[in-house]
Amino acid sequence: MAETDDTTVAHLWGEIDEALREQASSALSRALTRDLPVVLDAAEVTFIDSTGIAFLIQFLRLGREEGLPVSLRNAPPLVTDVLHLLGLDDLFDGSPAVSGGDVVPTA
Repeated sequence: MAETDDTTVAHLWGEIDEALREQASSALSRALTRDLPVVLDAAEVTFIDSTGIAFLIQFLRLGREEGLPVSLRNAPPLVTDVLHLLGLDDLFDGSPAVSGGDVVPTA
């Protein structure tokens, strides 16, 4: 996790699945307690399953409850394809989850 004065960036990498539940909970807690916008950078994700998607949804939901913007950046096709398959293309602010260097802000 990278922390700047105005943003918390959670770098997601490798396999995002059940095995990371404890680390994910810790990262979520740490990011939300900073009370700053959160960026989920998925550039290095190599696999994501339903548990990983649930983590993204939980991060977004809790961030919104706290009034924090949460965005998804650098989502590879394996992430955007799963979001599409589940009908969650518009999960992050009503815009399709993006790949590349773009950031999808949320309100």
